[in-house]
Amino acid sequence: MVYYSGFSLKDDSSFFEKYLKQSDYNVAGFSYGAIKAFEYILTCKERIDTLQLFSPAFFQTKPQTFKRAQMMAYKKDKEKYLSQFIQGCFEPNELKKTSHISTKVSELEELLHYEWDSEKLKEIASCGVQIEVYLGSEDKIIDVAGAKEFFLPYATTYVINGANHFLQID
Repeated sequence: MVYYSGFSLKDDSSFFEKYLKQSDYNVAGFSYGAIKAFEYILTCKERIDTLQLFSPAFFQTKPQTFKRAQMMAYKKDKEKYLSQFIQGCFEPNELKKTSHISTKVSELEELLHYEWDSEKLKEIASCGVQIEVYLGSEDKIIDVAGAKEFFLPYATTYVINGANHFLQID
């Protein structure tokens, strides 16, 4: 299995153990990592049976003012931004311990401005790759309703009641 972690995170796959398919033919990613998993699959020449997207970073419905505010806050105080970001990922539930890596402003910019391509999703699905999207109904980070509507024609889409961005229910 190939797995991609979320923005500023490492070793976060344990949050998704009950959903992850442990197979050599599975590619998965969480949030920003979902973008990386999707991009990987577009160029991969090896067999892939399943693409799992956990709380995919879906900001294409958010206004530019929101994206600019996020970028300004990050540039002003990166550590404070990341702390508040991770806390927001766990809302409305209790914050849990996560492992982190260094981040770049370009990564946040990519995350906020990424445009999911419906034609490429359709192409992947037509090649026999099963696409699964997992969303938390209480996710305070992404546009859950927009993501559900966008991915539904191409993927088996699960909305987990009471779950946050990490798909956790306390």
